[in-house]
Amino acid sequence: FVDILISIPSILLAISISVTLGGGLRNVMIAVGIGSIPSYARVMRASVLSIKELQFIEAARALGTRKRHILLRHIVPNTLAPIIVQATLGVAGAILAAAGLGFIGLGIEPPNPEWGAMLNAGRQFIRDYPHMSIYPGVAIMITILSLNLLGDGLRDALDPKMDR
Repeated sequence: FVDILISIPSILLAISISVTLGGGLRNVMIAVGIGSIPSYARVMRASVLSIKELQFIEAARALGTRKRHILLRHIVPNTLAPIIVQATLGVAGAILAAAGLGFIGLGIEPPNPEWGAMLNAGRQFIRDYPHMSIYPGVAIMITILSLNLLGDGLRDALDPKMDR
């Protein structure tokens, strides 16, 4: 099921949900959130599948530990590092998706400030007032670059196999 959802581009899913629900902050958050669920599910599944085969899990099973205890005490804490990294990178993607929805008019309703809507508003005045489009675009770029660098740093810090 997750593979089917991943085959649908998340921005197209977000656009269709946003068209269905309408504009507004809550609806944009729902649309972008639902579009990003499959990637988190895939990362979590891959982490659980790799961790459940490790020796300390087999030792806990051999000692007769309940499955719930193994899941909550051993598997879930060890899967948090990839999820944290995915979340920081996912926030950057969510900002870009929300800006894209705002640019095509499906985002947060005006008078509320939104980078995609600002880019769209500056589009018609780009020759006379280029700063109307440059500043929101640079703000989006700096924010996404910063979040990606944060995600890379967290991946490097939380990856136990990384040579230091």
